[in-house]
Amino acid sequence: MIRVVVVDDEQLVRSGLRMILGTAPDVEVVGDCGGGRAVATVEECAPDVVLLDIRMPDVDGLTVLRALRERPEPPVVAMLTTFDTEEYVAAALRAGATGFLLKDTDPEELVRSVRALAAGRSVLAPGVTRAVIGGYLAADAAGTAAQAVRSLTPREREVLGHLGEGLANPQIAARMGLAPSTVKDHVRAVLGKLGGLNRVQAAIIADRAGLVGGEARPEHHHDRDHDHDHDRDHGRGER
Repeated sequence: MIRVVVVDDEQLVRSGLRMILGTAPDVEVVGDCGGGRAVATVEECAPDVVLLDIRMPDVDGLTVLRALRERPEPPVVAMLTTFDTEEYVAAALRAGATGFLLKDTDPEELVRSVRALAAGRSVLAPGVTRAVIGGYLAADAAGTAAQAVRSLTPREREVLGHLGEGLANPQIAARMGLAPSTVKDHVRAVLGKLGGLNRVQAAIIADRAGLVGGEARPEHHHDRDHDHDHDRDHGRGER
């Protein structure tokens, strides 16, 4: 069961999201509140996913996000936004948001998005991606990001391309024919080389670098041999 907390200053919005998510047999809304109660509610309810309004009058959504990210085991946080809050989205990306959903998201898409978030995938609503991505990279030195991508090995660029598609580690492992432990190591290396980014930030860079949709450069035979050796080593260690 996926445990969800909804944080929004409007009771009507919270009730609507609770009702929609309540129709899914594998999702349970374990709490809802305004921004002032957000951290306490998360502590009490221990959710897997938090849907957090990005702009609230009592406590700003970014303040709540930063507080949640400082917890020892932070939940996945997706920001609830509207079309007029692009200036907030870039800041939320830097603060560690895992996804962005529009408040008027289709009910079935909302449930799918929550499932994707719980599975470790990033979610970017189509209505907030393109303009926001351009602004985020402009603010965060796109040239530096491009240079970081060039520093990746061919195999790491392939992994970054799959991150750009929003795939979770098991899906990347299946796509590339690698052990999940190997993919986990590659993802850790990629995020580290990109400056300690999270998966959503890396996905944006992958998109801008043209690595999404099968455009990643093919790896050299040396990289394949290295990964096969890596898999064998992990296999020995797990026996």
